[in-house]
Amino acid sequence: MAKNDEALVSALQFLPRRVSMTSLREAARGCEGCPLFKNATQTVFGKGRTSARIVLVGEQPGNDEDLAGEPFVGPAGRVLDEGLAAAGIPRADAYVTNVVKHFKWEPKGKRRLHKKPSAREIAACLPWLEKELELIRPHVLVCLGATAAQSLLGRDFRVSVQRGKIVETALAEHAVATVHPSSILRQRTSEERASEMKRFTADLKVVARLRNRSRSPSI
Repeated sequence: MAKNDEALVSALQFLPRRVSMTSLREAARGCEGCPLFKNATQTVFGKGRTSARIVLVGEQPGNDEDLAGEPFVGPAGRVLDEGLAAAGIPRADAYVTNVVKHFKWEPKGKRRLHKKPSAREIAACLPWLEKELELIRPHVLVCLGATAAQSLLGRDFRVSVQRGKIVETALAEHAVATVHPSSILRQRTSEERASEMKRFTADLKVVARLRNRSRSPSI
């Protein structure tokens, strides 16, 4: 019985009655929709303006994000900032968040290493992201990495094949998928990192063009 009861728990049971970004953020702090909350320091909710034209979605917070309580503030966040700047996208015009709001990790000595969230954990947490997207209604949805892309664009989506391509979705006017910034940091040599950063920036330039194209004309 306990196993079945646990399987039925999700973020849906913790959503506020009146939905706003403030009420969502406050309600998410107490989310126990999956077991990940037990080992995380805190919930890491999205950050940015509800008027943002672009929403960037990653997989889950990392160690730095778990401690700070904000998304993309660690090394991967710095890579993302560099890519946005190179593509001409102001960070203020982007709302950043993750599919999963708690850090899933495994110990290695004194370090906490990222561990991929399960399909069950992703499904349990997805209602938070769905409400974020409903409130913002972005012009461009950017999926950073396979977990985000497959959660939002379909299980068969392959970032390696479809990265940088414009995808139609009901979640935004347009969607584009690219790699997660952390994958650039994992490249073995400086030359490989530079090459991957160039490709990442090229994908973000597609996003920049869509953002500029969807702007309302000045009055």
